Amino acid sequence: MLPADNPHLTPLIELLEDFTQDWDHEFSGEMGPDTRLLADLGFESIDIIQLVVAIQEEVVRRKLSFDQLLMKDGRYVDDLSIGQIAGYLAANT
Repeated sequence: MLPADNPHLTPLIELLEDFTQDWDHEFSGEMGPDTRLLADLGFESIDIIQLVVAIQEEVVRRKLSFDQLLMKDGRYVDDLSIGQIAGYLAANT
């Protein structure tokens, strides 16, 4: 599924805009599928956990296992893009 066709992309971007509006980060411009959580938005590990909870409560409205998204070969991934998260949500909801 292309990011533009993903029904979770817009709600996810809106959630992230609210989530980061008071943060002091150097990201400017509009968030999109290629925007990365750590490199672009300055997320830290605790922020990822809070984001997962917010996604479950506000975007998909149910619990999901995010292990497949957050881990690869037994290690945590280095970074995630908004498009990767939206793709995961589309494939698992």
